Amino acid sequence: MRSSLQLTGFVVFGLVMLLVVPIVVAATGRNDLYYTLTLISLLAVASAGVWITFAIGRINIGQAAYALIGGYVSAVLVSVYGVSFWWTIPLAGLFCAGVAILIGLPILRLRGVYFAMVTLVSTEVARLTALALPITNGAKGMSNLPLPGPVAIGPLIIIPDFASLSNASPAFYVLSVSIMLIAYAGVWRLVHSRVGKLFVALQQNEELAASTGINIAALRVIAYAISSFLGGVAGAVFSAVSQSVYPSSFTTQDSINFMLNCFLGGLGYVFGPLMGTFVLRFGWDLLFETAQFQLLIYSGILIVLMLVLPNGLLSLLAMRFRRRTR
Repeated sequence: MRSSLQLTGFVVFGLVMLLVVPIVVAATGRNDLYYTLTLISLLAVASAGVWITFAIGRINIGQAAYALIGGYVSAVLVSVYGVSFWWTIPLAGLFCAGVAILIGLPILRLRGVYFAMVTLVSTEVARLTALALPITNGAKGMSNLPLPGPVAIGPLIIIPDFASLSNASPAFYVLSVSIMLIAYAGVWRLVHSRVGKLFVALQQNEELAASTGINIAALRVIAYAISSFLGGVAGAVFSAVSQSVYPSSFTTQDSINFMLNCFLGGLGYVFGPLMGTFVLRFGWDLLFETAQFQLLIYSGILIVLMLVLPNGLLSLLAMRFRRRTR
């Protein structure tokens, strides 16, 4: 599928999320849809970070660790130090990127299942650290976090105080969707830049890339840092949406789901994790009526989809596009 076509579809999707969905909610009164789509948008941001590590040939099953760290960084800065929530979003991402650089320098030398297992352990390490540190309140977590305050330039208020709104759900929805759109636009631009081409070279053959003078160690760390940055941003916004963060807010299961989002949507497509996140989340909710068979049916459908469409759901659209162009 041509990149221009993917980008066009992404723009249309963004317009639907920002313009059409609020109209639908207003017409139907389904305000709960705001929370669902807010959560999905944040999960899609974290999944985009996992996709970046796939782009360099690494299997990342530890993204939930950085989402948890980002959530706690934002919560601590807001509730303990009185920092504005809007500053904590980039600060949480940068903190997670710094942690990723420290961890990534030794572990990114590993490949395949070895790297995957180390990242899998990192989620549990983050959870245990949150339980042990006094500033995170241990198992009690951090609750009753203040809502985001206003953003103003002089007398002009750009973003209102969320606490002054009768219903903050629409505001959080717009915030989460905007961050999701910015994140995927940034990843798309990264992939189509010189650095993105070097990522592809790492994925295909690291030895050959190194022989041409590419600093593969630096590129691996950069990719992992960007991935963790997105996880931290998603976690920071999640803590504000739920007004709380606990050691169990993000678990190993979330890390696995982030990875599944990438697989289902398509590893060969920038917007694959976006589609995978929406399909998996809504698919799980649709199967709620099956009660005790929900997980069995859900897992079976995933296995069938991965067998029939090993390149993800977007590959199906790509095949149709090729047939039409022929």
